[in-house]
Amino acid sequence: MKKTVFRPCFAALLAAGLLLSASAGAQQPTAFRAAKVKPYPAGTGFDKAGSDAKAQALADRVMAQMGGYEAWQSAHFIGWNFFGDQYQVWDKYTGDFHWQKGDLVANYNLNTKVGHAYKAGQDISTTEEGKKLLDKMYPVWVNNSWWLVMPFKLKDSGVTLTSKGAGKLMDGTAAEVLNMTFKNVGVTPDNKYELLVNPKTNLIEEWAYFPKATDAQPAFRRRWSEYKPYGPILLAADRTDGKDGRRLDHLAVVNSVPAGLMQSPTPVEKL
Repeated sequence: MKKTVFRPCFAALLAAGLLLSASAGAQQPTAFRAAKVKPYPAGTGFDKAGSDAKAQALADRVMAQMGGYEAWQSAHFIGWNFFGDQYQVWDKYTGDFHWQKGDLVANYNLNTKVGHAYKAGQDISTTEEGKKLLDKMYPVWVNNSWWLVMPFKLKDSGVTLTSKGAGKLMDGTAAEVLNMTFKNVGVTPDNKYELLVNPKTNLIEEWAYFPKATDAQPAFRRRWSEYKPYGPILLAADRTDGKDGRRLDHLAVVNSVPAGLMQSPTPVEKL
């Protein structure tokens, strides 16, 4: 029987100060020819009317360069360490989410919003601490996964995507700038992002975060670089602002995980 891929609606939830990292590498990706790129299906609530054609075409090029829509849909388990202190594994097919930090563990389903919380291996789901932890799991997933897979979410439900024209990366490299805003979705729908795409690679190589779409200056501007293949898709590890060295690590995209990992009451070995 064909498995149904869990496809939640992403929007921004960025509390300034969270990141990812990479593992084994490969060659740098090469640019796709725009003429060969086919549009990929947008989310049901994607703001097509408010999104200009140039921005949508650029989103299609980014998706193609990241591995393609079908590859993103086929990615099953994704694991990553978020700025060193949180490790998680997301089952995209079922919506199961295993999260751990220190001796705290949460096993949570993103569809049902139900889960169990543990401390030092003991079930604390019915305690005040456990309830608070479980209440945070969906926002934690939104935030932590956004910092990892945002380039795959450019045409998600609730997104408005517009072209801002030419810009430059922090190192002076020419870039095409996308404005990304949101309509009534996610945990922080007032956010705005500027996504800087290198036209030579068709990859997002920097981003800027605005807490409110009306803000004149971003709260931060960071790199989105060090792309490498993980399973069928590309992911990037570097999220630095050029000074702080922030990055994501222990990235993995796999078809299966050890038995019991998604229900483990204790921290698991990283994929």
